[in-house]
Amino acid sequence: MSGEKDLEQLKKEAVAKAKAAAAAKRQAKAAGTSAPKQAENPVEPVKAATPPAVEADSASDADDLAKKKAAAVAKAKAAAAAKRKAMGEAPAEETVAEPAPAADAGDDLAKKKAAAVAKAKAAAAAKRKAMGEAPAEETAAEPASATDADDDLAKKKAAAVAKAKAAAAAKRKAMGEAPAEETAAEPASATDADDDLAKKKAAAVAKAKAAAAAKAKAKAAGVGTDAASDGDDEKAKAIAAAKAKAKAAAAAKAKAAAGGKAGDTSIPETETKPSANQPFLDKYRKVIEENLGADVLEDSYINKLSKDVPTLVAKRGTYFKVAQFLKYNELLGFDYLSELHGSDFETHMEVYVHLYSYKNHQSVALKVKIDRDDPTIESLHPLWAGAEWPECEAYDLLGIKFTGHPDLRRIMLGEDWVGHPLRKDYEPYDVEV
Repeated sequence: MSGEKDLEQLKKEAVAKAKAAAAAKRQAKAAGTSAPKQAENPVEPVKAATPPAVEADSASDADDLAKKKAAAVAKAKAAAAAKRKAMGEAPAEETVAEPAPAADAGDDLAKKKAAAVAKAKAAAAAKRKAMGEAPAEETAAEPASATDADDDLAKKKAAAVAKAKAAAAAKRKAMGEAPAEETAAEPASATDADDDLAKKKAAAVAKAKAAAAAKAKAKAAGVGTDAASDGDDEKAKAIAAAKAKAKAAAAAKAKAAAGGKAGDTSIPETETKPSANQPFLDKYRKVIEENLGADVLEDSYINKLSKDVPTLVAKRGTYFKVAQFLKYNELLGFDYLSELHGSDFETHMEVYVHLYSYKNHQSVALKVKIDRDDPTIESLHPLWAGAEWPECEAYDLLGIKFTGHPDLRRIMLGEDWVGHPLRKDYEPYDVEV
């Protein structure tokens, strides 16, 4: 029993010596001085009361303890070298030193931990610098624990989220949008804020495109309708203006005639200069009335809308007779038919003929009104051969039938075509044509 107690006492003393040596070494390194030398007279273990067998056992136990310590140190060095190699660090040069005690191994481990903390700080500072953040001031405090590092990371994330929210709010304010209401929920990440902003932008762009498309469609539809209606309106206005002028001329003529008969000496409100072709119109009318009678003509006037051409309006039953007289009378001699066409006025139809006299170098227009339900009139082909094709055209497009025509037929549309396209009541048989 006494031997075992002595062995335990030896172990305790050896551990105490190792701790004292390690403390002295750390103190010497901190002060920048060399480690103190060991005492010249170390305390030797008391051997007087120890029997020889016990001394041998204690010596062998001390050797075993030293071997175990040396093995532990070697394992620690091997683990540290493997860790440095995995982290990409250059392996430290191995030195053939005597195995250090357990306290030296503890010092090496503390140094490694300090180096790792310093590297982590340097990496964090470089990352902050790359992100444009101000580098944090270095302090001389001891390395923070893993919990402190997590807290710092959480604070940085919260600061980044706050910055993102502030930037988004400033942008919304600049764009004139109402600021979003603040909620008590947990702060969203910067990625979520960017996604929401991108979604809002996409929605705004889609709405703008839809509005532009609707506006363009409405504008196109309005332009098409306006163009068609403008064309019809202009045509209707021209017809109405012509009718108004004709009525005004007839009224003025009737008023002048009535005023002359009643001895009215009042001055008309507007005096119009007589047309240069008025003498020719008076001549034609006088010759016709002297030879054919006063009842063959329905009307006569100067057509202001057609170069002041003298115009004669024949009655339905005297149309061919007047045309024949205009050609063969020696004073008139209209030997050339330059134009013939028909018109639909909805209440009636008209046939318009333009004649020219090469002998007198004069022109005249002959018109006749016919029934719209039964548009039939004599053909002028026997008098002027040039009336053949114009009368076929009037038949094809308006359905006017010319009796006495040698070959009245369609010349533009097929014989199986249904209807006459220039009639105001025309309805297409095939809507796709």
